[in-house]
Amino acid sequence: MSGMWTVKVVGLGVVALSLSVELLGWLLHRLRPKRTRTEVLFFPSEMACLEHIFAPSSPQSCCCPLPHGVETSFTRLVRCILSASSSLDVCVFAFSNMDLCKAVLTLQCRGVTIRVLCDKDYAAILGSQIGVLRRAGICARCDVGSVYMHHKFAVVDNRLLITGSLNWTMTAVQSNKENVIVTEDPDLVGPFLKEFQRLWLHSDPAQYFHLSDPKPADKPTTPSTDKP
Repeated sequence: MSGMWTVKVVGLGVVALSLSVELLGWLLHRLRPKRTRTEVLFFPSEMACLEHIFAPSSPQSCCCPLPHGVETSFTRLVRCILSASSSLDVCVFAFSNMDLCKAVLTLQCRGVTIRVLCDKDYAAILGSQIGVLRRAGICARCDVGSVYMHHKFAVVDNRLLITGSLNWTMTAVQSNKENVIVTEDPDLVGPFLKEFQRLWLHSDPAQYFHLSDPKPADKPTTPSTDKP
């Protein structure tokens, strides 16, 4: 009889030890600091088809001559932008890349809140996509400063920063030696969010229209017709 109790006690001890090890592993996993996402992309990027990124559930396969199913720096950049679920803030010197414009328009169709800030001189150049965005109902402002607005960054959902030397142009993506850093580090995301908000408020056209409104002319004095 004592032998059976011994076996039971040993068995319960083994079970308890196993549960303790699992619990300890779970606690260590929960307490371990999470690694923030960091990715570095270099350009120029290899050309590849993007249709499977814009329409992953489409049953039709694209028949364009570009390589399909290839991961490139540009496809990863587009995926980062399309990962937005609530907001996208874009602050770029030049914006003429039609694929990146398509990504922004795709997010708008999903209900994502989008704000775009660009340099005033480059907003009106041939090929600029700023007019396309505005006609689609996206709020796009131009920096009103006297110097170039030379930033190139975007913030996805207030948590993911995309920044580097890359302008949002076809030349930058396909021809130039450029770099992009993607990070979720809050110590880096926070200052960029603050800078975007500062520039966004500074570029609000309403305050400049208000300042430039002509003052109402003084009413002319009408000679009195009353007799003394």
